[in-house]
Amino acid sequence: MVTVMGASGHVGKRITELLLNAGEKVRALGRSADKLGPQKSAGAEVLTGDATDAAFLTRAFQGADAVHTLLPPDPQSPDYRAKQDAEGEAIAKAIGQSGVRYVVFLSSVGADLPTGTGPIAGLHAQEQRLRRLEGTNVLILRPASFFENFYATLGLIKHQGINGGAVAPDLAMPMIATGDIADVATQALKARDWKGAVVRELLGQRDLTHAEATRILGARIGKPDLKYVQFPYADFATALVQMGLSQNVANLYAEMERAINEGKVTSREARRPENTTPTRFEDFADGLAHAYQAV
Repeated sequence: MVTVMGASGHVGKRITELLLNAGEKVRALGRSADKLGPQKSAGAEVLTGDATDAAFLTRAFQGADAVHTLLPPDPQSPDYRAKQDAEGEAIAKAIGQSGVRYVVFLSSVGADLPTGTGPIAGLHAQEQRLRRLEGTNVLILRPASFFENFYATLGLIKHQGINGGAVAPDLAMPMIATGDIADVATQALKARDWKGAVVRELLGQRDLTHAEATRILGARIGKPDLKYVQFPYADFATALVQMGLSQNVANLYAEMERAINEGKVTSREARRPENTTPTRFEDFADGLAHAYQAV
């Protein structure tokens, strides 16, 4: 059996589906029973609880051959790093108490650095907690920036006719579809063939600039001249607050964007077949275009 945290999210939902389709028993975890309804209907055992509750997580991990873990996002948190630490400590404690031997952790490119990277610093801290566990084999996946992040800018494109963010427009960087991350995680959760703590970067199909991604998306939605505008960090944080994020979370995301621009959040590996995944942004953009029509 495999326990999947975040089973209603982009990555966890696909992991759950793939495991069930492969005949694996799955225990799907989340905060909302309603959001886990499809997973339950598909045959997963569903448990809902708080990711800071070590007792709940221990019960959820017990009897599992492998566990997929992550630090669940909380865009409204008034102190996101403290929330990440509380979740991370509970997860690590539960892994130790449950005796699970194989853990896949969803981290991020840039998590090699302890500070100065916004929310990614919380993933660094969790990597260190998991490395300290005795008798547990930990696969740390460090994916690049998600294609899915562009969903958040569709309203800006619709209402202001531009795409934008704080990342420099011509900075080439790896980007990836979350489905590709889930595919790699699922294979690992089934195989359980690594020892100790292993780090694996996932860099998407190729490096892209935000200007190039914007041109591709613009062509799909009938706006071939769509431009990407770089916002000052303070303006970027203000826009995130207007979108519903807490000021604390918005500031952390602005710090992360600055770290990307300054070359701190970046791959530490050369691109090679093992860290290159198949989904092209050109193909993913079709889904973005469909969502754009519904904005």
